[in-house]
Amino acid sequence: MDYEDRYRQAKYDCLLFDLDDTLYPLNSGLAAQCRKNIGDYMVEKLGIEESKISDMCDLLYKNYGTTMAGLRAIGYRINYDDYHSFVHGRLPYENLKPDPVLRQILLSIPIRKVIFTNADKIHTVKVLRKLGLEDCFEGIICFETLNTNEENSSEDLTEINRSNIFNIVDHFSQSRPNTELPKTPVLCKPSESAMIRALSIAKINPQRTIFFEDSIRNIQAGKRIGLHTVLVGSSQRVKGADHALVSIHNIRAALPELWKEEEKSGDLLYSGKVAIETSVTA
Repeated sequence: MDYEDRYRQAKYDCLLFDLDDTLYPLNSGLAAQCRKNIGDYMVEKLGIEESKISDMCDLLYKNYGTTMAGLRAIGYRINYDDYHSFVHGRLPYENLKPDPVLRQILLSIPIRKVIFTNADKIHTVKVLRKLGLEDCFEGIICFETLNTNEENSSEDLTEINRSNIFNIVDHFSQSRPNTELPKTPVLCKPSESAMIRALSIAKINPQRTIFFEDSIRNIQAGKRIGLHTVLVGSSQRVKGADHALVSIHNIRAALPELWKEEEKSGDLLYSGKVAIETSVTA
């Protein structure tokens, strides 16, 4: 039996990992600072009143997957590189430390591993390097994989931002069921079409892939498109999650079959040692 035959016999041929609050714990402080930075961006760059930020962020995130996707939907023009630099550029990356335990776990799993995040590539690579995991993944599916930065100039953003902005807070406070929310041009989780597109670009078969993610709605979207799902950061297995792990370190206890694949095949399906520069990007 040759390598390809053994590969096809394995139950899974890819492990798909979210990044933030999945490969490292929520209490790192990055998520809280990221939310603050988003609010500061909205005030400083878009001229939105500070008193409106909290409600706007909640509604945009809930309805569009990310605050940026929501801002684009309701009419704001945003330079994506500038946004990511502002929001991620001042995160407390020093709070992240190398994780040799997780590194050993990942490298010991004989299956292809890929990152799938809504974040930009610069942030993703920085986090992986801080964790000491940069050579544990074959590639990265990130913001740039699905989106291009068509708005490279910010010269006329102020004028555009002050007109034709959809008031999402007013929309929900007035309970207008017959008024549709505007669509966003940004592709990101938990949009099923965005997720299907991402998997297609990376040549990932959802039926043979395990998806590790801390977001319940992303887990549920992943389940709908055929992924085997693992909710990370909780002991409660919610609807749409096949497994629930309090910590990403508990992979072996919950999914021992990932190591048994090697025993069945007699060879490694994937060594795990592929440089970060092989990232999947559009």
